[in-house]
Amino acid sequence: MKKFFQKKIIIPVIACMLFLTTTAFKNDFFEIAKQLEIFTTLFKEINMNYVDETNPGDLMDTAIKSMLASLDPYTNFMNEQDVEAARINNTGDYTGIGAKVKTFKDKLVIVEPYKDYPADKAGLKAGDEIIKVGSIAIETYKDYAGDLLKGAPNSEVEVTYNRQGKTQTAIIKRAEVEIKAVPYFSMINDKTGYIVLSKFNNKASKETKYALRDLKSQGAERIVLDLRGNPGGLVVEAIKIVNLFVPKGQLVVTTKSKVKQYNKSYYTPGEPVDTEIPLVVLINGRSASASEIVSGALQDLDRAVIVGSRSFGKGLVQRPKNLTYGTQVKITISRYYTPSGRCIQALDYWHRDDNGEAVRVKQENYNAYKTKNGRQVFDGGGIFPDVVVGQNKKSPVATAIIDNDLVFNYATNYYYTHKIEDIMSFQISDSDFSDFKTYLKTNDFSFETETEKALNKAFEMATKEELNDNIKQDYNTLIANLQQSKTELIDENKLFLMEALTENIIKHYAYSEGLYDYYKTHDSRIKKATEILNNPKKYEEFLK
Repeated sequence: MKKFFQKKIIIPVIACMLFLTTTAFKNDFFEIAKQLEIFTTLFKEINMNYVDETNPGDLMDTAIKSMLASLDPYTNFMNEQDVEAARINNTGDYTGIGAKVKTFKDKLVIVEPYKDYPADKAGLKAGDEIIKVGSIAIETYKDYAGDLLKGAPNSEVEVTYNRQGKTQTAIIKRAEVEIKAVPYFSMINDKTGYIVLSKFNNKASKETKYALRDLKSQGAERIVLDLRGNPGGLVVEAIKIVNLFVPKGQLVVTTKSKVKQYNKSYYTPGEPVDTEIPLVVLINGRSASASEIVSGALQDLDRAVIVGSRSFGKGLVQRPKNLTYGTQVKITISRYYTPSGRCIQALDYWHRDDNGEAVRVKQENYNAYKTKNGRQVFDGGGIFPDVVVGQNKKSPVATAIIDNDLVFNYATNYYYTHKIEDIMSFQISDSDFSDFKTYLKTNDFSFETETEKALNKAFEMATKEELNDNIKQDYNTLIANLQQSKTELIDENKLFLMEALTENIIKHYAYSEGLYDYYKTHDSRIKKATEILNNPKKYEEFLK
């Protein structure tokens, strides 16, 4: 154990050496050295003297994660697997079975097999639960089980999976997988092109440029750029994408930090493709980071009309720093500001509430800024669209339903119990939604509100203090009323949940490509974007 301990103790010492290059460390040299020495001796005493056997690696992992959790959710320690996942996310290339997979303790769930890739060719479907890879059972595998699906090109892997209660096996031949930043582009009508940009990896600007030029060659005289659900990525790619539509030398984003070397202004580096083509950008509450740089810059420069709902509000920039043993730490190094000077960061991680949660910047505290044409825009709460279409944000109960995979699982069951002749004309019905609510009940969906938590705590205290039975009666009445309110909340979120159900069901039948085809004729945001672009006078009015 001592040898292992000696290896582990090197980490904080080397981290200390890395920090020597920063101004902050020079200013606080003694305090940092002091705290590292305290931590080192504490770590040693715990490992050598604690009554039960300890695992130094687990203790260190807990210590690191607890320390970083007090900062913001984007400053993270990354082990070797995390570093590889980040590389794949930035390049879009890896060798594997070609499927989006979600990891659980006892299984890997296929979220989406990529069309015409190995998993799809082998017959795997969304919702399949992989329980064994080769001879290795997922429930007993200690490391990241998703890595079991990767391997050399043309190598074969046998997977055992459950589908609708039946166990099956499949032999999959691995292949090079390319995850596109632009998974789809097409003409909406004879004059309007549609580009979906799903991530900002190192191919994002190249693929967007190709799509834009291709659509223009097909006759596109106006463009809809869809950034909905795009979580961001590489800032340099965001700048290049803005550059497709604005001239060389235009300010796109500025970063500000306590470390001077991170204070930079980024300008468009090259010649644009088209500075005149009318442009609508679609955003929603899951459009974040680089998506907000693009939409915010195009809004500030009055180069595009923004349609949809308020974006996520991530105005922070991260940079990976290499540590030892192939690990990294991704650190928030600066805030970014759009050309008008606004920072759209929505959550304040440095001023938390009584529960330790980051507080949202209050709307009354937003500051006003001016776009190039003098239009008023605001900071502090993401990018607010010029035209609001759709629900601005999910309620807690809708978030809980999505996060518990209940929409995805219902869509999986729907796929195996319903035959749809024409997926492009599919519409989820009120009876389907009623069936979904029954599904929630039968699957014991529970959601504890903050009000319930407070009531439960108060009731526990009243019980300890042996207060009279009237308290219990009133408590039961309040809980019953809350349950009724939660049922009503599901109905209040009907539109949002029906959209989520529709999207998941269509992807089960027709992959993501089919969903984008469906969007072109059914999506309310695309309809509004097309309506604006079809009316040049109305389009110009939004920008003036």
